[in-house]
Amino acid sequence: MSIYLLQTINGIGIGMLYFLLAVGLSIVFGLLRFVNFAHGAFYLFGAYFCYQMTRWGWSFWWSLLLAPLAVGAIGWATEKLLLRHVYAKPHEFHILVTVGLALVVQELVILQWGPLGDSVATPELLQGVVMWGSFVYPKYRLFVIGFTAVLAVLLWWLLEGTRLGSAVRAGSESTEMVSLLGMNVFAIFSLVFALGAATAALAGVLAAPIRGAEPFMGIEALGVAFVIVVVGGLGSFSGALVGGLLIGIVQSVMSTLWPEGARIMIYVAMAAVLLLRPHGLLGRKG
Repeated sequence: MSIYLLQTINGIGIGMLYFLLAVGLSIVFGLLRFVNFAHGAFYLFGAYFCYQMTRWGWSFWWSLLLAPLAVGAIGWATEKLLLRHVYAKPHEFHILVTVGLALVVQELVILQWGPLGDSVATPELLQGVVMWGSFVYPKYRLFVIGFTAVLAVLLWWLLEGTRLGSAVRAGSESTEMVSLLGMNVFAIFSLVFALGAATAALAGVLAAPIRGAEPFMGIEALGVAFVIVVVGGLGSFSGALVGGLLIGIVQSVMSTLWPEGARIMIYVAMAAVLLLRPHGLLGRKG
């Protein structure tokens, strides 16, 4: 039982990272109706920015602050200079442009840091384990769970309790209505896209001490993010949270029960949810 408890807690930690990764993708789709296949590139940038900053001698804590801001700025510029001009195009064009962008980013990472992965040290403050009787758990993973839980609350407040959040929710229903209220729709688009890029980068920074940084992690992250968005419901914040936790726990527990099939079970869980609720666990119909 202690093994399954450990794996469940591991799953919660992984699931919260998956939530950070997927929530931006979900919100961007809900507002812009734009399918962003370059979303994993922001996660990749976050991990490598963390790696590079620690190589320069900066602490992990500085990378936790600065890498999401830098990647958010990259996301803002990408939306403003490139993606904004393809919103009106068919979805096939969205896929073509963003897949191409993701491949360009991946090749740039390989050119700069090489094709092999690199490890990132756990911050000294969070090295070691916490013990409760016979139960032992790494300090860093506990920090990830607590930190991402606080971030989830802050993101919920941003989307539910602020004027920006009201505009995003209204815009997901009708961008024309937001324009008639005198709000700059394109500025909101840019801010939401930057927020999605920053949260994906933050997931990359937090994941780096656990799994390191390697050039192909963005592709893997993109697949998981889409599974979570589909499971939770397109455009749903709470759906991204529930979907991330569900997929994280399934993957973690199945890595004990059936290590070879842990990745497959993610997609089995997605298929089961879609059979029962075609719009996702918390998705809107229509």
